[in-house]
Amino acid sequence: MRVGIHEAKTNLSKLIPAVLNGEEVIITNAGRPVARLVPFEEKGGQRLLGQYRNTVVMHGDLLEPLPDAVIKEFWPNGEGPS
Repeated sequence: MRVGIHEAKTNLSKLIPAVLNGEEVIITNAGRPVARLVPFEEKGGQRLLGQYRNTVVMHGDLLEPLPDAVIKEFWPNGEGPS
């Protein structure tokens, strides 16, 4: 179903049940589609702590200053951090 912005605003409480029953609602502005009204999908479950353990490897000391060659790539004009 396609509805204009004004109609969608006026009839939102009627459009929600239609969407929940599987109907696709496209909201238009001057006849051009601008948005699609879809049911919200809850992301399930808790995040697992440590699920990426041993997949990221750090080399060297993270607190060690960057080499001059790398700094020059970020600030070629020499206007880098002081």
